[in-house]
Amino acid sequence: SASESHHPPPDYGDVSLERHLEIDRTHLWHPYTSMTAPLPVYPVARAEGCRIELETGASLVDGMSSWWCAIHGYNHPALNAAVTDQLEDMSHVMFGGLTHRPATQLASKLVELSPPGINKVFLCDSGSVSVEVAIKMAVQYWHQKDLPGKKKLLTLRGGYHGDTFGAMAICDPANGMHAQLFEGALIEHFFAPTPAPDRSWSLKSWDGVD
Repeated sequence: SASESHHPPPDYGDVSLERHLEIDRTHLWHPYTSMTAPLPVYPVARAEGCRIELETGASLVDGMSSWWCAIHGYNHPALNAAVTDQLEDMSHVMFGGLTHRPATQLASKLVELSPPGINKVFLCDSGSVSVEVAIKMAVQYWHQKDLPGKKKLLTLRGGYHGDTFGAMAICDPANGMHAQLFEGALIEHFFAPTPAPDRSWSLKSWDGVD
């Protein structure tokens, strides 16, 4: 939905809104749209709560929560304060051979919230990467069990797991958003039928050669 915003758009100097959108169209390739004939984009000035405020003065309700990443809303004061405080020390360091207190504090909290027996945390920077890591862990597990040939995965039809190659390979192979374009380029795995809403589905109905 859209409504008028109470916040004036920020001043970007002598770069007009039209020029700003022209630069975007000329040099930026946005996700899920054509590079040569892209879909229109909306120029964002700021965001707060569930609303995205545009440079035009309009306000949009972000029903997708920034692709599920802004679950607490935009410009949350507690999150802003935590980020600002952390930036005073460092924004980032690699995690190979190094650690820091924010990481151990987060790991401790995640283990505390997890079911018994789950006591290890591998930090990832996106959902797709987390799926890639899980796939590699599964493959490595069987490799260390001296069964390196076990590299196929079993998943459900109808699923979406991300945009990276390993994740795309376990998305729905028939109706998934990547199915046609990347057919033949992805590793082929096993897919079980999507469970029925009435819970009548069982593994007995699955053909293992599917």
